Amino acid sequence: MAANPRDVLVKPLVTEKASAMMQENKYTFVVALDANKTEIRQAIEELYKVKVVNVTTLRVMGKTKRMGKYQGKRSDYKKAIVRLAEGNTIPVFEGM
Repeated sequence: MAANPRDVLVKPLVTEKASAMMQENKYTFVVALDANKTEIRQAIEELYKVKVVNVTTLRVMGKTKRMGKYQGKRSDYKKAIVRLAEGNTIPVFEGM
């Protein structure tokens, strides 16, 4: 797998449900499909200088969409929910 943490973490995922989980010190990210929990933990700890307690991952399968007679498919992606140690926050999510 890639050694660069920015290749592991694609982008932060900000939804209504993810925002509610921030109260519990849980943050959600879209990650590379081939990233494992250890790589995700190391990437977040290195980029944001925080202590990660737990990493939960899930695969989200892309939906099939139609536009008239044409049919296409959204890409599959992998989501990681990361729980941080007490007192740690990620400043990217602050103020949302």
